Amino acid sequence: MTNRTPLIAGNWKMNLDHLQAIALVQKLSWTLNDADHDFGEVEVVVFPPFTDLRSAQTLIDAEKFEIKLGAQDLSQHASGAYTGEISGQMLSKLNVEYVLVGHSERRTYHAEDDSVVQQKVAAAWENNLIPIICVGETLEELETQGQSAVPIIQTINALSGHKVLGDFVIAYEPVWAIGTGKVATAQEASEVATAIRKALQANFGDDAANSRILYGGSVKANNVAGFLQSEQVDGVLVGGASLDAEEFSGISRFKKHIVL
Repeated sequence: MTNRTPLIAGNWKMNLDHLQAIALVQKLSWTLNDADHDFGEVEVVVFPPFTDLRSAQTLIDAEKFEIKLGAQDLSQHASGAYTGEISGQMLSKLNVEYVLVGHSERRTYHAEDDSVVQQKVAAAWENNLIPIICVGETLEELETQGQSAVPIIQTINALSGHKVLGDFVIAYEPVWAIGTGKVATAQEASEVATAIRKALQANFGDDAANSRILYGGSVKANNVAGFLQSEQVDGVLVGGASLDAEEFSGISRFKKHIVL
């Protein structure tokens, strides 16, 4: 067994206003508490849109919920004339602990390359945020380069050039499996996570290699246990299923489905 705490992360994407966010966080927390979920044993983090963060943070603080708060992105810039951007300092002031960096939708729709991702990782660390660095291959890249080549390159590029590495998480999300209903097999996810971990060890040392690696891509309560059977996979990054409190609670309580 590893000493890495499993992490269940829910990316809401561009869904739910701040009132709906309050309702979902409240229902999710109540559902998990009713099931006696141990948040120290399995960490649960939600990633609402920027406009929902203050409302979610106020609720979490007031009710002393153990759910943690993440942001879907941050600017590589600290401040200035960058209309529409959100800085790491702004997120830190809202008690945000995690931030997604390099999600495939940012890479695809906003032309974010590995250089931008590297800068955003640095911005996260400068503001005591833990970046969840998203890596993954398209269907074309899968067919031409194999399953682990692109995720490894993206991981190394995101972490290179920093004087000191802070805490980070890697989320392997095959682009061909996001929102398509297609899912990598548990074995494939484990093999890619193993390859990424070996690359981390070779390039950045043992501490980096012990960082958590998540799988993402059409994760549901009925398939999550298979992915987390592997000691190489430390959690999941969930998309659409995180908008359903019952479903996301079921994913967070994956251990009840694992046969030892």
